[in-house]
Order: sequence, then C-alpha cells, then structure tokens
Amino acid sequence: MRDFQLPGRSTVHGAGGMAASSHPLSSLVAIETLKDGGNAVDAAIAAAALQAVVEPHSTGIGGDCFVLFCQEGSGDVIALNGSGRAPAAADVDWYHQNNLSRIELDSPHAVTVPGAVDAWARLLCDFGTKSLANILEPAIHYAEHGYVVTPRNSIDWSHSVDKLRRDPTAARIYLPNGRSPIAGEVIRQPELAATLRILATEGRDGFYKGYVALDIVNYLTELGGLHTVDDFSHHSSEYVSPITSSYRDHDIYQCPPNSQGIAVLIMLGILEGFDLNKYEPLSVERLHLEAEATRLAYWVCEQTLGDPDQVEILADEIMSKGHIAELQDRVRLDRVAEGIPMVAPMHPETIYLTVVDSDRNAVSLINSVAYAFGSGRVSPSTGVVLQNRGASFVLDSNHPNCIASGKRPRHTLIPGLVCKDGRAELCVGVMGGQYQPVGQVHVITNMLDFGMDVQEAIDLSRGFHFGGEYQLESGIADSVARGLDSLGHRVTAAEMPLGSGQAIRIDWENNALIGGSDFRKDGSAIGY
Repeated sequence: MRDFQLPGRSTVHGAGGMAASSHPLSSLVAIETLKDGGNAVDAAIAAAALQAVVEPHSTGIGGDCFVLFCQEGSGDVIALNGSGRAPAAADVDWYHQNNLSRIELDSPHAVTVPGAVDAWARLLCDFGTKSLANILEPAIHYAEHGYVVTPRNSIDWSHSVDKLRRDPTAARIYLPNGRSPIAGEVIRQPELAATLRILATEGRDGFYKGYVALDIVNYLTELGGLHTVDDFSHHSSEYVSPITSSYRDHDIYQCPPNSQGIAVLIMLGILEGFDLNKYEPLSVERLHLEAEATRLAYWVCEQTLGDPDQVEILADEIMSKGHIAELQDRVRLDRVAEGIPMVAPMHPETIYLTVVDSDRNAVSLINSVAYAFGSGRVSPSTGVVLQNRGASFVLDSNHPNCIASGKRPRHTLIPGLVCKDGRAELCVGVMGGQYQPVGQVHVITNMLDFGMDVQEAIDLSRGFHFGGEYQLESGIADSVARGLDSLGHRVTAAEMPLGSGQAIRIDWENNALIGGSDFRKDGSAIGY
C-alpha cells in the first residue's frame, strides 16, 4: 500500500473489465468497446488502432505486432507472431555488391513488410466479436478530426524533428508548423484517415493488395528498395507455440523467436538461483544481480536468435536447467563478471497495452514501428509511417540474424503473460526496445520477490545495463550508484525514463481486476 501523503498512483480496481495503455484515449476506447458488447480482443485491437494515430512516433499500421492471449483466463496461452519479412529479393550478397556494410535506420532496406494490420484482422476474425470496420471507427475519427498531443508524446516527438524533415510527406504531416507539436496542440492526419477507411471497407486486403500496397512499394522503389507488391500480398501472420518457464511457482509465457522473449526466461532462470528478497528492492545487490543476468541473457541471444523459419534455434537447450546453471555460475556477487561482451542493442519506440474482459479473456499486445517514427519515411498518398525493423538485420552471412529473402528480423517486441495453477494471473509488458526484457523482469520480480502490487512494481526506479554503461534512473540513491561502481559497473544517469509499462492482474479469489499504468508516460489503467 502506497503512502497517501506522497505523490503516486493507486492501483485501479474493477470487476467488469479493464484496460491499461500508454495513452488515455486508447484506454478509454478499449473500455467503451467492452461496454458496447465487445470482448477483450475487440477492445485491444480498437485501442491499438487508435494508438497508431495518436502515438505515431511509437506505433502505426506500418509496423509489427505480437500478441499473447488467454480465453476465459485459461492457462492455455495462444501466441500470434505479427512481424513482417524482408523482401523476397533481399540477399546479403546484393548488399555487399552495393558496398553496404550495414542497414541504415532511414534506408528503404530497413523497411520490412508491416505485419500489424494482418495480425489485427486475423485475431479479430478468429477470436473477436466485432467487424474491423467497427473497430477502426475511433481511429478514423481522431485521424480525421484531430487529437490533442499529450506532454510526454510532445517530448518524444521533438527528438525526431531532423528525421522527419528528411521526408517531405513526414515533414508536412508531422511538423505542420515547421516544428514538432507542443502539448495541447491538435494534429490531424487526413491521409491516414482515408487509408483506415479503405481497411474498414476492404479488410486486411485493403492494406496488402491494391492501392495502399502499391503506393508504399512505389515509394520504396523510388528510394532504392527491393520491395514488390507480391511481398505485401503474400504476407501472413502466424500462430506459434509460446515458450515458457517457471519462476517462484508461476509460469511465465513469452512469444518465441524471432521475438526476444526468451531473454526474459533466461534472466528469470538466472535470478531464481538467488534469494532476492533478502535484499532491498533498490539495493546494490539486487541491481547488480539484475544487470549481470541482463548481460548474460543478451549475450546468449546475440549469438543464437534469428528467424526460426530459416535458422535453427535450440530454445529448449538454451533454457535447460544445465545451461541456466552454467550462466548462474558466472555471476559473482563481489564484482562484474568478465568475458561477457555486450553489443549495444537497438532502442526503438513501442506501445504495449493489455485488456481483460468480464469473461476473463486476457490480451497482452505490443505494437511498434521500431525507432521513433520508424524509418522516417511516410508513404506519400496513404500517410503510412513505415517501420525500420529491418535495421536490426546484420550483413554477416554467418550470423543467425543475417538478412535473407523473406526473413523476419530479430525482434525486440515481447508481450508478457504470467499464469499460476493453470489460470492467467498477470498480463504485463514494458516498452522501450531492448529494455523490454529487463523491464518485464524488474516488474515481475518486484511482484513475486518483493510483494509489490502492480502499480508499485511498475513505479519502482529502474536501471539498464546498456552499451557498456549501467544507466540508472534518478530515483536510485547515489550511495547505490557508488556501490555498483565499486563492483565494476560504469554507472551513468539515464537521460530519459527507462521504458514504460502496463499490467493487469486477475484476482480470482475476489473475481476482480487490478491494473497499473506507468507514470513515465501519459497513459492510464481504467476499470469498471
């Protein structure tokens, strides 16, 4: 229970349904969808579509999507991989022959086929109750009539001014006064509204076939891309078997590779070998152990992860007790372990949202255009911001994440879901590129090891071992920073908050829902 004499947020409680997202309009639209007779799938997709309008730097119909879903609170978890692929013509030799050593963030080669729209349509068709046309109505309204920019989104937007200026359409739409919008200003996106109307009328084919796909492909071709209309028309999402492991008598579910969800399971496996709750939540010991688990998990992932359709990934071996024990043995409490190279990872933008309805259908959904405003490229006639997820590909033919024809890149997107005794207990996600596994582990261990409620677990200050530095948020004491430094960490102050998260816990004993939303963004949890 928080101290009500100090600033903070209370947990949100409800019984009929709940939604939590990083934008208040998104959470509100989800609740309105539930109260209009929709289920959690309907509400989650309506919220995601709206955020594709009101948080254009983080998400959009030109991005990708991953989902974990439980029907009626069952522990039988369904996973949907809605990530897109490289063009069929993509071949590492072509890039070498054209003197490319890496895929730049604003390059047309960074644009993979967007997977979000197909994922929404498929999930809606299989498990929803409403039509795509109905679900898209709020998004169309706000794109057409305008929405008010929120404070945190204004700050994030301002960091992309130079990128947006490089693309005429992006500059016209997203810098309407020659600058990024400030909080309180209204933004309209009429081209995107028209595109959403096409999807409402024609369904997913309205995006992947015909006018929209042709406009995107023609633009990318002008920029030197290898995309074809066939790359779009042949795209499809895929239901996959989630990967899982246990932690403190709970079952932790993640999407399998090409998602990096396995990093969460590796980290939790390492940390389960230590008695965390004998330390303070923001102690030197706890943060040191979290950093070491991060370094080891990311080191493993960097060597092994790619698209399982094209690369053999031995997930069972990676998560085996023997391998986890080997990793645990490398952790020292008195100093930083040596010989664990940490490659500076991607740090894209993302939205995460979760919805649970009265039947306890539970959706954990994450959607992204990768870096802020993706590639910075906007399809001229459709207003679609094109992601740059393909920038995570490498051009080393011996690497599991090397670009190839029709290959999906290694992904940072990871929705989370926790079950206990065969029932869904917690939908959780933390945004922020490669911080996502660390953020999920931080929140989950805050709850399961330190007994925090969902809001306390989200609020607690964070650290992230990133690019050779241990970045600490301002809420962590100077004495702790000095203690981490004495163990060999190169400690720095985080310039921006580390990630942002949402969570909903199902309280089966009281038949109630408990939600939380991160103060680091402008969002909210709403229940009724």
